[in-house]
Amino acid sequence: MFCGSCMHDNAIARALASIDVECILQPVYTPIRTDEESVAVGKVFLGGIHVYLLQQMPWLRFLPRPVRGLLDAPMLVRWATRRAGGVDPAKLGELSVSMLRGADGRQAEEFNRLTDWITTELKPDAVVLTNLLIGGGLPQLRERLPDAKLIVVLQGDDIFLDHLPQAARSAAIELCTHLVRYVDYFCVHSQFYAQKMGALFEIPDEKLVITPLSIDPAPFRTSDRPNEPSAGEFRLGYLARIAPEKGLHRLVEAFERIAADDPTITLHAAGWLGNGNEPYLRSLQKRLQDAGLADRFTYHGSPDLAGKVRFLQSIDLLSVPTEYEDPKGLFVLESLAAGTPVVMPDHGAFGELVRSTGGGVLVAPDSIDALCAAIEELKADPSRRRALAEAGRRGVDEKHSIATAAKELADLIKR
Repeated sequence: MFCGSCMHDNAIARALASIDVECILQPVYTPIRTDEESVAVGKVFLGGIHVYLLQQMPWLRFLPRPVRGLLDAPMLVRWATRRAGGVDPAKLGELSVSMLRGADGRQAEEFNRLTDWITTELKPDAVVLTNLLIGGGLPQLRERLPDAKLIVVLQGDDIFLDHLPQAARSAAIELCTHLVRYVDYFCVHSQFYAQKMGALFEIPDEKLVITPLSIDPAPFRTSDRPNEPSAGEFRLGYLARIAPEKGLHRLVEAFERIAADDPTITLHAAGWLGNGNEPYLRSLQKRLQDAGLADRFTYHGSPDLAGKVRFLQSIDLLSVPTEYEDPKGLFVLESLAAGTPVVMPDHGAFGELVRSTGGGVLVAPDSIDALCAAIEELKADPSRRRALAEAGRRGVDEKHSIATAAKELADLIKR
C-alpha cells in the first residue's frame, strides 16, 4: 500500500535536500512505497524476511553472511510483501520484543551491520528514526556516535503495540521506555500524541517536540475547482485504507440515512484495499445494494498521486470517521490543499489539524447523528464550503508545509 509514514518521511528527506541538508533516507524491513518519486536508497537493512526467519530459525545465523544477505534483496522483499496487510500483528509479538532488544536479540548481527554502516561509512551529525520500534540499535549508536543527535519520530507506534498479545505488548513497552534515555528528542505531530506517548513511554517533557504534520501542497494545485457541484450532484468522499478501523462503514451508514431523502448525494471512496478487507468492502456494497443505493456508490481503487489529486478535486466534501484515535491524518491536509473541506471526528490528531487550518467541521466521534447533521448542513451551504476550503488551503500553506517542517527538523538537529 501507499504508506502514510513512508510518504511523510520521503517528503521530509526531499525537503531537507532542497535546503542543502545532506540527507540519506535508508529503508529498514521493506523498501518504502510512496505515491511520488522515492529518494530512498535501494538497499534494505533489517530486511523483513531475514529478521523474521532469524526469529523462527535462529540457527540461520550460522550460515555464511553472503548467503543470508540474499534475503535482504529489495526485489525479494517486495515480492514477499506483495500481500501487505495480510500479516496478523498478534503473531509478531516475540519478533517485536526481540527487535527492541537489539544487540541482545536474535537479530543482533543485523543490528551490528546497520550500526557499523552508519558509524563508519556515514558518520552522520544526526540519526532520525521514524518510529521507536526500530530503535533496538539506539544504545550502540549512542556509544559510537556520542556527539550525534539521535531523534525519533513517533507516528503510530502505539497502534502496532496495541495489536500485540498482552505479554508481548507489556515487554515491548518496557523496552521502549528503556530506550528513551538514548534519544535526544522525540518528534510528534500533535499535542494529543505528545501527551499519549509521553505517558506510555515515560518521556520527559523536555525531550518531546511537536512538529506539525506536513505535506507538499504544490501537487494539489493543478487546477481551479468549480465553485458549485456539477449537474446538481453532491459528491461525498472518503480517502484512506479500506478497513473497519478507518470507519468507512460509519460513512456508509450516514450516507444511507441522508440519501434516503436526497437523490442528489453520491458516495465515492478511494484507498488501498488489502486482501483481508475485501469481504468488508463487499459487505458494504451489499448493504448499499439492499438499500437501493448501489448505483450511487463508487470505489475508485488505490490512486497514485495524480489520481489522488483528481479524486480530491472531484468531490465536494471529505470525511474519514475513524474508530481509533489517528496520530496523523495526512488525507486531511491533502484534501484541504486540493480545496475540499472536511468533516472529521473530534479525536486523535484530527481536532488539532482542523482547528489549526480552519478547513472543516468536527463532530462527536461516535455519533452518526452528528456526522449526518454536519454533512447535510455543509451540503446546503455552498458558500460556507467555499470559505472552509479557502481557509484550509491557507492553513496548509502557512502551518503545514513540508518545507517548514524540514527547516524545523534541521534547526532541531543544530539546537
